[in-house]
Amino acid sequence: MDTVNLDQVALKLQSEDSKDRMLALASLRNVPPAQAAPLIRQALDDDNLQIRSMAVFALGLKPDDHTYDLLINILKSDPDYGIRADAAGALGYLEDPRAFDSLVRAFYEDVDWLVRFSAAVALGNLKDPRAHDVLIEALKSDKVVMQQAAIAAIGEIGDVEALTEILAFAQSEDWLVRQRLAEALGNLPTPKTESALRYLAKDPHPHVSTAANLSLQRLADRG
Repeated sequence: MDTVNLDQVALKLQSEDSKDRMLALASLRNVPPAQAAPLIRQALDDDNLQIRSMAVFALGLKPDDHTYDLLINILKSDPDYGIRADAAGALGYLEDPRAFDSLVRAFYEDVDWLVRFSAAVALGNLKDPRAHDVLIEALKSDKVVMQQAAIAAIGEIGDVEALTEILAFAQSEDWLVRQRLAEALGNLPTPKTESALRYLAKDPHPHVSTAANLSLQRLADRG
């Protein structure tokens, strides 16, 4: 996108019509981060909550030198739980190890489960083994989506020490939990893992059995 078009985007971001502002943000999808990020930041204080959410999410995909500090501040202090959750997710996309402590704090201290969920997912994206204790705590949640997030994150960080805890979900009533387990096990190579995957490969839900077979193949390819 050339300078003239970027100027037009900047003007549309000031439009009184929220649709114009939303389309302006969407048009930055293929713009390099160095050019897109300053324009995205213009929408962080938008009156429209959906546009603010889009902007926070977009920063995770189009970061510059200011992005990390902005997202940390939003995660810590924004009054809207949805925006805080977006910030946690965006920090995961950055894969910046500096975010670890802030994401752990958000998981333990934020009062809204959606923020805690996003923090757990983001910790998986960071692939930091220090997330073990947090993710074990997330497994204990009574919310199925939190369990799904924790299992997936454990797989992403390759946390073999959490194997016993996640294997307890092999008979979960929720097939998505079982699918996340089958996917995660493909990153946790142990003899016990292969046995669990052979069990899940016989699961009545096709998504679970397919995921288990793919994980078995992944383990075999790793030797």
